[in-house]
Amino acid sequence: MKRRGRFADLFVMGSLKFQLLSRSLLVMSALLLLIGVFQYVVMQKFMYQNKAETIRNQLAALPPNMWRSGGGDFQGPIGTPSFPKQEQERNNNRADNGGDPQRIFVSELSIALIDASGNYKLMSTQNEQPTPQLPPSEYVAMMAKRMKLPYKIINDANGNEQLVVFHQIGGEPERSRGNAGIQGMIQASTSTAPLKDVLAQQLVTFIFLSLLALIFGLLGFLPVLRRTLVPLSNMVDTVKQIDAGNLNERFPAHQGQVEIDQLAVSFNSMLERLEFSFEAEKEAKEQMRRFAADASHELRTPLTSIHGFLEVLLRGAYQQPEQLLKALKSMHGESVRINKLVEDLLMLARLDRTPSFHKTDGVLDELLREMEHQLRLLAGDRTVTFRLEPQTHCLYDPDKIKQVVLNLFHNAVQHTHPETGQLRLSLATREAGVVEIAIQDNGPGIAPEHLPHLFDRFYRIDSSRARRSGGAGLGLSITQTIVELHGGMIEVESEVGVGSTFKVLLPVGK
Repeated sequence: MKRRGRFADLFVMGSLKFQLLSRSLLVMSALLLLIGVFQYVVMQKFMYQNKAETIRNQLAALPPNMWRSGGGDFQGPIGTPSFPKQEQERNNNRADNGGDPQRIFVSELSIALIDASGNYKLMSTQNEQPTPQLPPSEYVAMMAKRMKLPYKIINDANGNEQLVVFHQIGGEPERSRGNAGIQGMIQASTSTAPLKDVLAQQLVTFIFLSLLALIFGLLGFLPVLRRTLVPLSNMVDTVKQIDAGNLNERFPAHQGQVEIDQLAVSFNSMLERLEFSFEAEKEAKEQMRRFAADASHELRTPLTSIHGFLEVLLRGAYQQPEQLLKALKSMHGESVRINKLVEDLLMLARLDRTPSFHKTDGVLDELLREMEHQLRLLAGDRTVTFRLEPQTHCLYDPDKIKQVVLNLFHNAVQHTHPETGQLRLSLATREAGVVEIAIQDNGPGIAPEHLPHLFDRFYRIDSSRARRSGGAGLGLSITQTIVELHGGMIEVESEVGVGSTFKVLLPVGK
């Protein structure tokens, strides 16, 4: 069998290896994507907070008088002017001439002053870019809060995103009530583009490292996956070797993987059952073939005899009374044989197909006592002895047990001398709740090589007894089937020249 390339079967769309590989990569990609999104969001928040804190610290480090010197209409405490009008005009002129001092120490920021009433005044801009401006009411509400002012991300008039930081002047938020003691606040804004560039670089680096991780993970996962699926590949190879004529193959039961080992054990059990079923089917077919051959032979013999007698009669023997009577008696005997054979075959067919038993709990010795007269008539001049244990209960079908006893007793009668024959029927309770019916004779006995086949259908030790007694080798087979359907078993003990004993073992009734 030609095997594929080392990794060729990994790329077959419907293969288990491809599904494991693709789904593993999908899970890894999803995890890396979640990690990337989480990292981007956390890093963005961290960088914005860090940048806002840096700006706030810069603003807090500047002396308040610096804002007063660059002030405009900036007020001190509420309602108190901080600068004369002439000083404000000088500051405005200085700002118009490019002498704004805020551009010197915070050149990357756009600075605006907001007084206690929420009035907005721009002090300096970053690259002459428009700066965000909030409504006065919002400024007043922010100054009224007793906590550190948060930063905001606001889009300016051009749609560019800016980071806006607020810093109060003239009072501590933790100590002030409302806006008492607060002179105003500073609004510092800067573009977030540099921060986003850093985040973009971080994201590109993460994507590159993630792709490297996926590639190296794929290269490392392929041999591991292939080695992991070796037991499954071995099972596939074993299955290919199994066919109807090669059911003796078995899966390795210990490959180091619990699920594969359990599957192998289950498959081995199934193969054993299949092998047993095939053997049983083969044996059943062979038995059926032998059965058909033996049945046709048994039927052909009496039919041939009857046909021969009819030809003799048609040739004129019917005009001779003595030969006519002889032919009629012979044909009657052969017809009785055919009738008995057909009845036995029908009985076996019914037992094999749908056995209908009506078992009841009864006293078995009373049933055998009722059969005593019939058995003595069947024995003729032979000596018959009964040894029956009283009150022996058993679960049985009376009609079927009578048939078993008659078959075994008739078999014993056939194999004993008509005058010196001795037969004994005994009934006793064995240990372990078993009732034993034993029929013993002093016949010639049975050779050991015949004992294993004694209950086979149409099996006969010799043909002479069948011709003499009319048997076809079905009586013992019927007897065994009836006993087994009762949940019992039948045993044979025999010694050549001494005699034979047939024992029927039945379960004791409750």
